[in-house]
Amino acid sequence: MTHLVGSRDDDAQGPGDGPEAIARDIADAVESLANLWSLATQEAALRLSLHQLRALRALGAASELNLTALAERLDIGLPTASRLCDRLEAAGLLERALHPHKRREVRLILTAHGLDVLRDVAARRAQALAVALGAMEPDERVALSRGMKAFLAAQEAVLPRASHADHS
Repeated sequence: MTHLVGSRDDDAQGPGDGPEAIARDIADAVESLANLWSLATQEAALRLSLHQLRALRALGAASELNLTALAERLDIGLPTASRLCDRLEAAGLLERALHPHKRREVRLILTAHGLDVLRDVAARRAQALAVALGAMEPDERVALSRGMKAFLAAQEAVLPRASHADHS
C-alpha cells in the first residue's frame, strides 16, 4: 500500500493517524467486508446478482415503488430496470400490481418469497460478520462500534441524506 508523504495531518497526529492514512486502512477493511458480504450472499439458497439484490433491498426498504422510482434508486435506465424486474418476477421474488388509484401506474411489490430471500441474505451476512467480530477482543469491538457510530454521524453532517442513498 502506498502512503502519502508530507501530509500535515499525518505529521501533526503522528505517522498513520491522519485522515488519509486512516482512509486507506478503512478502504482496505471495506473491501474485505464487501468480499465477506458477497460470499455470504452467494451462500444463500437463491443466488442473486448484485443488481437483483440491490433491487430487492430497494423494494424491501420502500413499499410500492413503481418502475421509474426503482430505476432512479438504482441509477439505471428504465429498460434495464424492466428486464431486471422481469427476471425477479419470473423467479417469484416480486409481483407487479396495478395501483388502486392511478390506473396507469404499476407497483412493484416483493412477494413472501422475495422477503424470505432478503431475510436469508441479511442473516447470512450478519452471521459472517459475527464470526469476524468474535475473533476480536471485546474492547476492540466496543471501539469499532463507537468509531462506526462517530463516522456515520460525521458522514450525515457532511453529506445530506439524498447524496448517499442506498447504492449497495
